[in-house]
Amino acid sequence: MGVRGIACLNSRDRNLLGFRRDLLTAAAYGVERFLFVYGDKPSAGGRTSELTVRAMMEEARAASEDQVFAGCAPFQVGVTSGLRTVPEWKRAADFTFVQVSYSVESLLRWREAVELDGPVYAGVMVLASAGMARNLAAAIPDIDIPGELVDAVERDRAAGVAAACEQVLAIRDTGAFDGVHLVPVSRYREVAARLEREL
Repeated sequence: MGVRGIACLNSRDRNLLGFRRDLLTAAAYGVERFLFVYGDKPSAGGRTSELTVRAMMEEARAASEDQVFAGCAPFQVGVTSGLRTVPEWKRAADFTFVQVSYSVESLLRWREAVELDGPVYAGVMVLASAGMARNLAAAIPDIDIPGELVDAVERDRAAGVAAACEQVLAIRDTGAFDGVHLVPVSRYREVAARLEREL
């Protein structure tokens, strides 16, 4: 298909043996790139608490360095970051996905304040509805969603698509990021069509 996949794995539901199985399966299928995340709090049951993102990074690195999977390329490991100081251990990642933000200015301030060697991708999410905005704000208090955008989406469903596409273009024009991590929610066709016209 001409694309390279990134497998996203959370530490929430994994123990060490299960994670090693995941790495083995990935190696067998030629998957080399991973995004390791902490994972949302489960709605039922509890976390295993056996693995952390840091431990997963160390395990993937060790598997590559020790050539556990002979004939496979070394794993590339990515992490996420909020708009705050990046811990030293996360700076060792091969790439970083930055938390979704609805402010290009906030993203730029963060980017100027951190030093990372690998590619950095800014998070952009389509705001599909006013209800989604309220849920997102409640779940992730760090995300500041402009009231005028929420009002616009309440009046017109297409406003969230337009705003996200404008943000993608604005981020590109800054030259501060290597790309975006675009979350189109349920509007992927509309987003793709609009970006094809504008890019």
